[in-house]
Amino acid sequence: MSLESASQEKEKEGLFARGWSWIKAFLKNIKTKVFEFVSKVKKLGQDDPRRVVHSLKVGLALSFVSLFYYYQPLYDSFGVSAMWAVMTVVVVFEFSVGATLGKGVNRGLGTLLAGALAVGAHQLANLSGRIGEPIVLGFFVFLQAAVSTFARFYPNIKARYDYGLLIFILTFSLVSVSGFRDDEILELAHKRLSTVLIGGSTCVIISIFLFPVWAGEDLHNLIASNMEKLGSFLEGFGDEYFKMTEDGKSKEDKSFLQGYKSVLNSKNNEDTLANFARWEPGHGRFQFRHPWKQYLKIGALTHQCAYRIESLNGHLNADIQAKPEIRSKIQETCTKMSLESGKALKELAFAIKKMVKPFSADNHIENSKSAAKNLNSLLKSAGLWDDDMDLLQVVPVATVASLLIDVVTCTEKIAESVHELASIINFEAVEPTVSTEKPETGQPEIAKTSNDANCPSVIIIISEPSRENGNSSATTMNNCSSRPTNSGVVNII
Repeated sequence: MSLESASQEKEKEGLFARGWSWIKAFLKNIKTKVFEFVSKVKKLGQDDPRRVVHSLKVGLALSFVSLFYYYQPLYDSFGVSAMWAVMTVVVVFEFSVGATLGKGVNRGLGTLLAGALAVGAHQLANLSGRIGEPIVLGFFVFLQAAVSTFARFYPNIKARYDYGLLIFILTFSLVSVSGFRDDEILELAHKRLSTVLIGGSTCVIISIFLFPVWAGEDLHNLIASNMEKLGSFLEGFGDEYFKMTEDGKSKEDKSFLQGYKSVLNSKNNEDTLANFARWEPGHGRFQFRHPWKQYLKIGALTHQCAYRIESLNGHLNADIQAKPEIRSKIQETCTKMSLESGKALKELAFAIKKMVKPFSADNHIENSKSAAKNLNSLLKSAGLWDDDMDLLQVVPVATVASLLIDVVTCTEKIAESVHELASIINFEAVEPTVSTEKPETGQPEIAKTSNDANCPSVIIIISEPSRENGNSSATTMNNCSSRPTNSGVVNII
Protein backbone atom coordinates (compact mmCIF):
# COMPACT_ATOMS: atom_id res chain seq x y z
CA MET A 1 0.00 0.00 0.00
CA SER A 2 2.81 2.36 0.82
CA LEU A 3 4.34 1.85 -2.63
CA GLU A 4 1.00 2.54 -4.32
CA SER A 5 0.40 5.71 -2.29
CA ALA A 6 3.94 6.91 -3.02
CA SER A 7 3.45 6.34 -6.76
CA GLN A 8 0.12 8.18 -6.69
CA GLU A 9 1.72 11.13 -4.91
CA LYS A 10 4.49 11.21 -7.50
CA GLU A 11 1.90 11.20 -10.31
CA LYS A 12 0.07 14.09 -8.65
CA GLU A 13 3.31 16.01 -8.26
CA GLY A 14 4.16 15.34 -11.91
CA LEU A 15 0.75 16.55 -13.04
CA PHE A 16 1.05 19.65 -10.87
CA ALA A 17 4.56 20.38 -12.21
CA ARG A 18 3.42 19.97 -15.82
CA GLY A 19 0.38 22.15 -15.19
CA TRP A 20 2.46 24.85 -13.52
CA SER A 21 5.04 24.80 -16.32
CA TRP A 22 2.22 25.10 -18.89
CA ILE A 23 0.74 28.07 -17.01
CA LYS A 24 4.15 29.78 -16.82
CA ALA A 25 4.75 29.21 -20.54
CA PHE A 26 1.26 30.54 -21.33
CA LEU A 27 1.80 33.68 -19.23
CA LYS A 28 5.23 34.20 -20.78
CA ASN A 29 3.72 33.85 -24.26
CA ILE A 30 1.03 36.43 -23.45
CA LYS A 31 3.66 38.80 -22.06
CA THR A 32 5.77 38.43 -25.21
CA LYS A 33 2.79 39.11 -27.46
CA VAL A 34 1.80 42.16 -25.42
CA PHE A 35 5.32 43.58 -25.70
CA GLU A 36 5.36 42.87 -29.45
CA PHE A 37 2.00 44.62 -29.87
CA VAL A 38 3.16 47.65 -27.89
CA SER A 39 6.41 47.87 -29.87
CA LYS A 40 4.49 47.67 -33.17
CA VAL A 41 2.10 50.42 -32.05
CA LYS A 42 5.02 52.57 -30.93
CA LYS A 43 6.84 52.02 -34.22
CA LEU A 44 3.67 52.84 -36.17
CA GLY A 45 3.44 56.20 -34.41
CA GLN A 46 7.15 56.94 -34.69
CA ASP A 47 7.26 56.21 -38.42
CA ASP A 48 4.74 58.99 -39.05
CA PRO A 49 3.61 61.05 -36.01
CA ARG A 50 0.87 62.56 -38.18
CA ARG A 51 -1.07 59.33 -37.72
CA VAL A 52 -1.45 60.04 -34.02
CA VAL A 53 -2.57 63.60 -34.72
CA HIS A 54 -5.06 62.37 -37.31
CA SER A 55 -6.58 59.95 -34.81
CA LEU A 56 -7.05 62.78 -32.31
CA LYS A 57 -8.66 64.98 -34.98
CA VAL A 58 -11.18 62.26 -35.86
CA GLY A 59 -12.05 61.86 -32.19
CA LEU A 60 -12.55 65.64 -31.86
CA ALA A 61 -14.81 65.79 -34.92
CA LEU A 62 -16.97 62.89 -33.70
CA SER A 63 -17.28 64.43 -30.24
CA PHE A 64 -18.42 67.72 -31.74
CA VAL A 65 -21.13 66.32 -34.05
CA SER A 66 -22.35 64.00 -31.28
CA LEU A 67 -23.57 67.12 -29.45
CA PHE A 68 -26.38 67.32 -31.99
CA TYR A 69 -27.69 64.08 -30.49
CA TYR A 70 -26.79 64.69 -26.83
CA TYR A 71 -27.82 68.36 -26.54
CA GLN A 72 -31.62 68.54 -26.26
CA PRO A 73 -32.26 71.82 -28.16
CA LEU A 74 -30.20 70.57 -31.10
CA TYR A 75 -31.88 67.17 -30.93
CA ASP A 76 -35.29 68.84 -31.05
CA SER A 77 -34.29 70.53 -34.31
CA PHE A 78 -32.88 67.48 -36.12
CA GLY A 79 -34.21 64.48 -34.23
CA VAL A 80 -32.93 61.06 -35.21
CA SER A 81 -31.49 62.56 -38.40
CA ALA A 82 -28.60 63.90 -36.28
CA MET A 83 -27.05 60.45 -36.60
CA TRP A 84 -26.34 61.25 -40.26
CA ALA A 85 -23.83 63.87 -39.10
CA VAL A 86 -21.99 61.21 -37.07
CA MET A 87 -22.03 58.78 -39.99
CA THR A 88 -20.74 61.50 -42.32
CA VAL A 89 -17.73 62.17 -40.08
CA VAL A 90 -16.92 58.46 -39.90
CA VAL A 91 -16.93 57.93 -43.67
CA VAL A 92 -15.63 61.35 -44.85
CA PHE A 93 -12.72 62.15 -42.52
CA GLU A 94 -9.55 60.96 -44.25
CA PHE A 95 -5.83 61.31 -43.54
CA SER A 96 -5.11 64.18 -45.96
CA VAL A 97 -6.94 67.42 -46.66
CA GLY A 98 -7.45 66.51 -50.32
CA ALA A 99 -9.01 63.14 -49.52
CA THR A 100 -11.30 64.67 -46.89
CA LEU A 101 -12.32 67.57 -49.11
CA GLY A 102 -12.92 65.28 -52.08
CA LYS A 103 -15.14 62.94 -50.09
CA GLY A 104 -16.94 65.83 -48.42
CA VAL A 105 -17.76 67.55 -51.73
CA ASN A 106 -18.83 64.25 -53.27
CA ARG A 107 -21.09 63.43 -50.34
CA GLY A 108 -22.60 66.93 -50.20
CA LEU A 109 -23.30 67.19 -53.94
CA GLY A 110 -24.54 63.62 -54.13
CA THR A 111 -26.94 64.17 -51.24
CA LEU A 112 -28.17 67.51 -52.63
CA LEU A 113 -28.82 66.29 -56.17
CA ALA A 114 -30.30 62.96 -55.08
CA GLY A 115 -32.58 64.62 -52.52
CA ALA A 116 -33.86 67.15 -55.07
CA LEU A 117 -34.49 64.49 -57.71
CA ALA A 118 -36.13 62.19 -55.18
CA VAL A 119 -38.56 64.94 -54.17
CA GLY A 120 -39.35 65.59 -57.82
CA ALA A 121 -39.86 61.88 -58.49
CA HIS A 122 -42.17 61.68 -55.48
CA GLN A 123 -44.26 64.58 -56.78
CA LEU A 124 -44.57 62.94 -60.20
CA ALA A 125 -45.49 59.63 -58.62
CA ASN A 126 -48.31 61.32 -56.66
CA LEU A 127 -49.94 62.36 -59.94
CA SER A 128 -50.33 58.72 -60.98
CA GLY A 129 -52.61 57.84 -58.08
CA ARG A 130 -52.26 55.52 -55.15
CA ILE A 131 -52.00 52.39 -57.29
CA GLY A 132 -49.55 53.78 -59.82
CA GLU A 133 -47.35 55.60 -57.29
CA PRO A 134 -45.20 52.61 -56.21
CA ILE A 135 -44.79 51.55 -59.85
CA VAL A 136 -43.53 54.99 -60.90
CA LEU A 137 -41.21 55.24 -57.87
CA GLY A 138 -39.83 51.77 -58.57
CA PHE A 139 -39.16 52.75 -62.18
CA PHE A 140 -37.30 55.92 -61.13
CA VAL A 141 -35.22 53.99 -58.58
CA PHE A 142 -34.34 51.40 -61.23
CA LEU A 143 -33.50 54.05 -63.82
CA GLN A 144 -31.20 56.18 -61.63
CA ALA A 145 -29.47 53.14 -60.13
CA ALA A 146 -28.75 51.65 -63.56
CA VAL A 147 -27.52 54.93 -65.11
CA SER A 148 -25.42 55.92 -62.08
CA THR A 149 -23.85 52.48 -61.76
CA PHE A 150 -22.94 52.43 -65.45
CA ALA A 151 -21.41 55.93 -65.14
CA ARG A 152 -19.12 54.66 -62.36
CA PHE A 153 -17.28 52.53 -64.95
CA TYR A 154 -16.11 55.63 -66.82
CA PRO A 155 -12.44 56.08 -65.81
CA ASN A 156 -12.42 59.85 -65.24
CA ILE A 157 -15.65 59.74 -63.24
CA LYS A 158 -14.49 56.75 -61.22
CA ALA A 159 -11.24 58.49 -60.32
CA ARG A 160 -12.83 61.60 -58.78
CA TYR A 161 -16.61 61.15 -58.40
CA ASP A 162 -17.13 57.46 -57.67
CA TYR A 163 -18.00 58.09 -54.03
CA GLY A 164 -20.42 60.86 -55.00
CA LEU A 165 -22.31 58.55 -57.37
CA LEU A 166 -22.49 55.91 -54.67
CA ILE A 167 -24.02 58.45 -52.25
CA PHE A 168 -26.37 59.64 -55.01
CA ILE A 169 -27.74 56.11 -55.48
CA LEU A 170 -28.11 55.59 -51.73
CA THR A 171 -29.78 58.94 -50.99
CA PHE A 172 -32.20 58.83 -53.91
CA SER A 173 -33.32 55.33 -52.98
CA LEU A 174 -33.74 56.10 -49.27
CA VAL A 175 -35.59 59.39 -49.76
CA SER A 176 -37.88 58.16 -52.52
CA VAL A 177 -38.74 54.90 -50.74
CA SER A 178 -39.17 56.60 -47.34
CA GLY A 179 -41.37 59.25 -48.92
CA PHE A 180 -43.86 56.59 -49.93
CA ARG A 181 -44.74 56.00 -46.25
CA ASP A 182 -43.92 59.48 -44.95
CA ASP A 183 -45.81 62.51 -46.23
CA GLU A 184 -43.17 64.94 -44.87
CA ILE A 185 -40.69 64.14 -47.60
CA LEU A 186 -39.43 67.73 -47.89
CA GLU A 187 -38.60 67.83 -44.18
CA LEU A 188 -36.91 64.45 -44.44
CA ALA A 189 -34.72 65.60 -47.35
CA HIS A 190 -33.95 68.90 -45.60
CA LYS A 191 -32.82 67.23 -42.37
CA ARG A 192 -30.75 64.67 -44.25
CA LEU A 193 -29.00 67.36 -46.31
CA SER A 194 -28.44 69.64 -43.29
CA THR A 195 -26.87 66.96 -41.13
CA VAL A 196 -24.64 65.76 -43.97
CA LEU A 197 -23.43 69.33 -44.59
CA ILE A 198 -22.78 69.81 -40.85
CA GLY A 199 -20.73 66.61 -40.63
CA GLY A 200 -18.84 67.26 -43.86
CA SER A 201 -18.02 70.89 -43.02
CA THR A 202 -16.81 69.82 -39.57
CA CYS A 203 -14.40 67.34 -41.16
CA VAL A 204 -13.10 69.86 -43.70
CA ILE A 205 -12.60 72.67 -41.16
CA ILE A 206 -10.76 70.49 -38.65
CA SER A 207 -8.69 68.85 -41.40
CA ILE A 208 -7.55 72.19 -42.85
CA PHE A 209 -7.01 74.30 -39.74
CA LEU A 210 -5.68 71.73 -37.24
CA PHE A 211 -2.27 70.33 -38.27
CA PRO A 212 -3.23 69.80 -41.94
CA VAL A 213 -1.76 66.96 -43.96
CA TRP A 214 -1.49 67.98 -47.62
CA ALA A 215 -1.55 65.23 -50.24
CA GLY A 216 0.17 67.54 -52.72
CA GLU A 217 3.11 68.06 -50.41
CA ASP A 218 3.35 64.29 -49.84
CA LEU A 219 3.41 63.72 -53.61
CA HIS A 220 6.05 66.42 -54.03
CA ASN A 221 8.28 64.82 -51.40
CA LEU A 222 7.62 61.28 -52.69
CA ILE A 223 8.78 62.12 -56.23
CA ALA A 224 11.95 63.77 -54.89
CA SER A 225 12.62 60.90 -52.49
CA ASN A 226 12.27 58.28 -55.25
CA MET A 227 14.78 60.12 -57.44
CA GLU A 228 17.18 60.37 -54.51
CA LYS A 229 16.96 56.62 -53.88
CA LEU A 230 17.81 55.88 -57.51
CA GLY A 231 20.71 58.32 -57.30
CA SER A 232 22.08 56.59 -54.21
CA PHE A 233 22.04 53.24 -56.01
CA LEU A 234 23.79 54.58 -59.10
CA GLU A 235 26.45 56.37 -57.07
CA GLY A 236 27.44 53.12 -55.40
CA PHE A 237 26.83 50.68 -58.26
CA GLY A 238 30.10 51.28 -60.10
CA ASP A 239 32.33 50.53 -57.14
CA GLU A 240 30.12 47.65 -56.06
CA TYR A 241 30.11 45.90 -59.43
CA PHE A 242 33.67 46.46 -60.58
CA LYS A 243 35.27 45.76 -57.19
CA MET A 244 33.64 42.41 -56.55
CA THR A 245 35.71 39.41 -55.67
CA GLU A 246 36.24 36.57 -58.11
CA ASP A 247 33.66 34.36 -56.38
CA GLY A 248 30.95 36.84 -57.37
CA LYS A 249 30.14 38.09 -53.88
CA SER A 250 30.25 41.67 -52.73
CA LYS A 251 32.84 42.59 -50.18
CA GLU A 252 30.30 44.21 -47.90
CA ASP A 253 26.57 44.64 -47.64
CA LYS A 254 25.29 48.10 -48.51
CA SER A 255 21.67 48.78 -47.69
CA PHE A 256 21.44 51.81 -49.99
CA LEU A 257 21.56 49.44 -52.94
CA GLN A 258 18.09 48.17 -51.95
CA GLY A 259 16.36 51.53 -51.58
CA TYR A 260 15.25 51.62 -55.21
CA LYS A 261 12.82 48.70 -54.66
CA SER A 262 10.24 50.95 -53.01
CA VAL A 263 10.19 53.05 -56.21
CA LEU A 264 8.98 50.08 -58.26
CA ASN A 265 5.71 49.86 -56.31
CA SER A 266 4.99 53.56 -55.79
CA LYS A 267 2.90 54.24 -58.90
CA ASN A 268 -0.48 53.56 -57.28
CA ASN A 269 0.45 55.75 -54.34
CA GLU A 270 1.49 58.57 -56.68
CA ASP A 271 -1.77 58.36 -58.66
CA THR A 272 -3.82 58.42 -55.45
CA LEU A 273 -1.94 61.40 -54.02
CA ALA A 274 -2.26 63.30 -57.31
CA ASN A 275 -6.02 62.68 -57.35
CA PHE A 276 -6.35 63.97 -53.78
CA ALA A 277 -4.05 66.93 -54.46
CA ARG A 278 -6.39 68.21 -57.19
CA TRP A 279 -9.08 68.79 -54.54
CA GLU A 280 -6.84 70.84 -52.26
CA PRO A 281 -6.88 74.64 -52.19
CA GLY A 282 -3.73 76.67 -52.68
CA HIS A 283 -1.38 76.42 -49.72
CA GLY A 284 2.21 77.44 -49.13
CA ARG A 285 4.36 76.80 -52.18
CA PHE A 286 1.56 74.96 -53.97
CA GLN A 287 -0.94 77.29 -55.60
CA PHE A 288 -4.38 76.42 -56.94
CA ARG A 289 -4.29 74.32 -60.17
CA HIS A 290 -0.73 73.22 -59.45
CA PRO A 291 0.64 71.05 -62.33
CA TRP A 292 0.25 67.72 -60.57
CA LYS A 293 0.17 65.88 -63.93
CA GLN A 294 3.76 66.95 -64.48
CA TYR A 295 4.70 65.21 -61.23
CA LEU A 296 3.08 62.03 -62.55
CA LYS A 297 5.10 62.39 -65.77
CA ILE A 298 8.32 62.66 -63.75
CA GLY A 299 7.20 59.70 -61.65
CA ALA A 300 6.59 57.56 -64.75
CA LEU A 301 10.08 58.31 -66.06
CA THR A 302 11.50 57.52 -62.63
CA HIS A 303 9.78 54.13 -62.69
CA GLN A 304 11.32 53.37 -66.11
CA CYS A 305 14.73 54.17 -64.68
CA ALA A 306 13.99 52.01 -61.63
CA TYR A 307 13.20 49.00 -63.86
CA ARG A 308 16.61 49.31 -65.52
CA ILE A 309 18.23 49.63 -62.11
CA GLU A 310 16.42 46.44 -61.11
CA SER A 311 18.17 44.71 -64.01
CA LEU A 312 21.50 46.20 -62.96
CA ASN A 313 20.99 44.93 -59.43
CA GLY A 314 20.42 41.43 -60.82
CA HIS A 315 23.92 41.46 -62.30
CA LEU A 316 25.45 42.09 -58.87
CA ASN A 317 24.42 38.64 -57.71
CA ALA A 318 24.24 36.79 -61.04
CA ASP A 319 25.51 33.22 -61.24
CA ILE A 320 27.69 34.00 -64.27
CA GLN A 321 30.16 36.79 -63.57
CA ALA A 322 32.76 38.20 -65.91
CA LYS A 323 36.39 37.96 -64.94
CA PRO A 324 38.02 41.06 -63.40
CA GLU A 325 40.31 41.53 -66.39
CA ILE A 326 37.27 41.72 -68.70
CA ARG A 327 35.39 44.13 -66.44
CA SER A 328 38.43 46.35 -66.08
CA LYS A 329 38.33 47.25 -69.79
CA ILE A 330 35.13 49.27 -69.39
CA GLN A 331 35.37 49.97 -65.67
CA GLU A 332 36.33 53.62 -65.93
CA THR A 333 33.63 54.69 -68.36
CA CYS A 334 30.87 52.63 -66.71
CA THR A 335 31.78 53.86 -63.26
CA LYS A 336 31.75 57.45 -64.49
CA MET A 337 28.36 57.01 -66.18
CA SER A 338 26.85 55.50 -63.05
CA LEU A 339 28.37 58.06 -60.72
CA GLU A 340 27.44 61.10 -62.82
CA SER A 341 23.89 59.82 -63.40
CA GLY A 342 23.47 59.26 -59.66
CA LYS A 343 24.71 62.76 -58.88
CA ALA A 344 22.39 64.22 -61.50
CA LEU A 345 19.37 62.45 -60.01
CA LYS A 346 20.28 63.65 -56.53
CA GLU A 347 20.67 67.22 -57.77
CA LEU A 348 17.29 66.99 -59.50
CA ALA A 349 15.72 65.62 -56.31
CA PHE A 350 17.22 68.50 -54.34
CA ALA A 351 15.93 70.99 -56.92
CA ILE A 352 12.39 69.62 -56.60
CA LYS A 353 12.49 69.62 -52.81
CA LYS A 354 13.73 73.20 -52.57
CA MET A 355 11.91 74.37 -55.74
CA VAL A 356 15.06 75.80 -57.32
CA LYS A 357 16.18 75.42 -60.90
CA PRO A 358 18.55 72.43 -61.36
CA PHE A 359 21.54 74.20 -62.89
CA SER A 360 24.15 71.91 -61.34
CA ALA A 361 22.43 68.75 -62.60
CA ASP A 362 23.08 69.74 -66.21
CA ASN A 363 26.84 69.41 -65.74
CA HIS A 364 26.51 65.87 -64.40
CA ILE A 365 24.22 64.89 -67.26
CA GLU A 366 26.67 66.22 -69.83
CA ASN A 367 29.47 64.29 -68.13
CA SER A 368 27.43 61.07 -68.17
CA LYS A 369 26.53 61.57 -71.85
CA SER A 370 30.21 62.14 -72.68
CA ALA A 371 31.12 58.93 -70.85
CA ALA A 372 28.35 57.08 -72.73
CA LYS A 373 29.76 58.25 -76.06
CA ASN A 374 33.21 57.07 -75.02
CA LEU A 375 31.76 53.72 -74.02
CA ASN A 376 29.99 53.35 -77.37
CA SER A 377 33.26 54.04 -79.16
CA LEU A 378 35.05 51.59 -76.90
CA LEU A 379 32.53 48.82 -77.52
CA LYS A 380 32.79 49.29 -81.28
CA SER A 381 36.57 49.12 -81.26
CA ALA A 382 38.04 45.92 -82.67
CA GLY A 383 40.76 45.45 -80.07
CA LEU A 384 38.54 45.46 -77.00
CA TRP A 385 37.69 41.76 -76.97
CA ASP A 386 40.13 38.95 -77.72
CA ASP A 387 39.15 36.18 -80.09
CA ASP A 388 39.74 33.49 -77.48
CA MET A 389 37.42 35.08 -74.88
CA ASP A 390 34.47 33.05 -73.66
CA LEU A 391 31.20 34.59 -74.89
CA LEU A 392 29.48 33.87 -71.56
CA GLN A 393 32.09 36.04 -69.85
CA VAL A 394 31.60 38.92 -72.29
CA VAL A 395 27.79 39.06 -72.44
CA PRO A 396 27.22 40.12 -68.77
CA VAL A 397 29.66 43.03 -69.10
CA ALA A 398 28.13 44.16 -72.39
CA THR A 399 24.64 43.94 -70.84
CA VAL A 400 25.65 46.10 -67.88
CA ALA A 401 27.17 48.65 -70.24
CA SER A 402 23.99 48.72 -72.34
CA LEU A 403 21.79 49.16 -69.25
CA LEU A 404 23.94 52.03 -68.02
CA ILE A 405 23.56 53.75 -71.38
CA ASP A 406 19.78 53.38 -71.04
CA VAL A 407 19.99 54.81 -67.52
CA VAL A 408 21.82 57.87 -68.88
CA THR A 409 19.04 58.36 -71.43
CA CYS A 410 16.37 58.02 -68.73
CA THR A 411 18.20 60.49 -66.51
CA GLU A 412 18.28 63.00 -69.36
CA LYS A 413 14.52 62.61 -69.88
CA ILE A 414 13.89 63.07 -66.17
CA ALA A 415 15.98 66.23 -66.22
CA GLU A 416 13.97 67.60 -69.15
CA SER A 417 10.71 66.95 -67.28
CA VAL A 418 12.06 68.63 -64.15
CA HIS A 419 13.08 71.64 -66.25
CA GLU A 420 9.53 71.76 -67.64
CA LEU A 421 8.15 71.70 -64.11
CA ALA A 422 10.57 74.43 -63.09
CA SER A 423 9.43 76.64 -65.97
CA ILE A 424 5.72 76.03 -65.27
CA ILE A 425 5.95 76.82 -61.54
CA ASN A 426 8.74 79.37 -61.94
CA PHE A 427 11.29 77.73 -59.68
CA GLU A 428 13.66 80.12 -57.99
CA ALA A 429 16.88 80.64 -59.94
CA VAL A 430 19.70 80.07 -57.43
CA GLU A 431 23.10 79.59 -59.06
CA PRO A 432 26.16 78.47 -57.06
CA THR A 433 28.51 81.32 -56.11
CA VAL A 434 31.58 79.22 -56.96
CA SER A 435 31.56 76.46 -59.55
CA THR A 436 33.18 73.28 -58.30
CA GLU A 437 32.69 71.08 -61.38
CA LYS A 438 35.74 70.08 -63.38
CA PRO A 439 35.37 70.56 -67.11
CA GLU A 440 35.64 67.56 -69.42
CA THR A 441 37.73 69.32 -72.08
CA GLY A 442 40.96 69.31 -70.09
CA GLN A 443 41.17 73.11 -70.05
CA PRO A 444 42.09 74.96 -66.85
CA GLU A 445 39.09 75.85 -64.73
CA ILE A 446 38.35 79.47 -63.84
CA ALA A 447 36.43 79.94 -60.61
CA LYS A 448 33.74 82.61 -60.93
CA THR A 449 32.88 84.38 -57.72
CA SER A 450 29.99 86.70 -57.01
CA ASN A 451 32.30 89.73 -57.34
CA ASP A 452 33.42 88.63 -60.80
CA ALA A 453 29.81 88.34 -61.92
CA ASN A 454 29.35 92.10 -61.62
CA CYS A 455 32.50 92.96 -63.62
CA PRO A 456 32.52 93.54 -67.39
CA SER A 457 35.57 91.33 -67.89
CA VAL A 458 38.25 89.32 -66.09
CA ILE A 459 41.89 89.34 -67.22
CA ILE A 460 44.02 86.23 -66.60
CA ILE A 461 47.79 86.74 -66.59
CA ILE A 462 49.87 83.54 -66.90
CA SER A 463 53.54 83.88 -65.99
CA GLU A 464 56.45 81.92 -67.41
CA PRO A 465 57.11 78.44 -65.98
CA SER A 466 59.51 78.29 -63.08
CA ARG A 467 62.58 76.11 -63.22
CA GLU A 468 61.85 74.23 -60.00
CA ASN A 469 58.53 72.58 -60.81
CA GLY A 470 57.76 73.56 -64.38
CA ASN A 471 54.42 75.10 -63.35
CA SER A 472 53.16 78.52 -64.31
CA SER A 473 51.29 80.74 -61.88
CA ALA A 474 48.03 82.30 -62.93
CA THR A 475 46.83 85.67 -61.66
CA THR A 476 43.33 86.98 -62.25
CA MET A 477 42.96 90.74 -62.67
CA ASN A 478 39.49 91.96 -61.79
CA ASN A 479 38.61 95.03 -63.83
CA CYS A 480 36.20 96.21 -61.13
CA SER A 481 38.76 96.43 -58.35
CA SER A 482 41.96 96.56 -60.47
CA ARG A 483 43.54 94.37 -57.83
CA PRO A 484 45.19 91.06 -58.69
CA THR A 485 43.65 88.01 -57.11
CA ASN A 486 45.63 84.81 -56.83
CA SER A 487 43.67 81.97 -58.44
CA GLY A 488 46.18 79.23 -57.81
CA VAL A 489 48.53 77.28 -60.08
CA VAL A 490 47.50 76.15 -63.53
CA ASN A 491 49.39 73.29 -65.20
CA ILE A 492 50.28 74.06 -68.81
CA ILE A 493 50.54 70.92 -70.96
